[in-house]
Amino acid sequence: MKLGDKIRYLREVEGSLRGLGRALNQQELVKAIEAETGGKLSQSYLSQIESGARPHLTNTTRQTLAGFFKVHPGYLVDDPEGYHPELQSDVRGVEDKLDLWLVDGAERFRRDATLKHALLTVARQENSRDCLLLLESIVETPGLMPRLLEVLRPSAAPAEAMKEEVVVKNGRGETASRNGAVKSGTQKDRLRRERNG
Repeated sequence: MKLGDKIRYLREVEGSLRGLGRALNQQELVKAIEAETGGKLSQSYLSQIESGARPHLTNTTRQTLAGFFKVHPGYLVDDPEGYHPELQSDVRGVEDKLDLWLVDGAERFRRDATLKHALLTVARQENSRDCLLLLESIVETPGLMPRLLEVLRPSAAPAEAMKEEVVVKNGRGETASRNGAVKSGTQKDRLRRERNG
């Protein structure tokens, strides 16, 4: 990948992370760099870099862009001929790929604001891989996901979980549901209701 392509890609990712639903344009990038890092970069210089007219960055510009985009300065060069990023095996490379995949997924599901927000939140975590592995553990642990939904996101909990009866009977042969309602009847009545569903 050429340096100009990398800068364009990073502008796209940054725009998504900022909730714009599009790439930051060059002028927005220049203003954001100045506001957030104090670095100076002109829009015309950025345009020359992206078009390939200026194939190399000064060290100051490389450091400024790397700091702003939170990438290693060594990323901001043309990749050598025959270079394939999928051959990377270091953990940070996996994290970076995973974060980009999550951001791409957020863009694909941008019409579902809740899902988009969730994907971007995971992508912003330093250890997004661990977040997904934790999610796997939660999903595979029987009964844990509905309980966590009830506690952490009550509005998202399935209606059936809210209606589930508590297996507690009082001395008068009544059962209480989770929403506090009390039902009268014998144990046989309760079993009949459960069977008939």
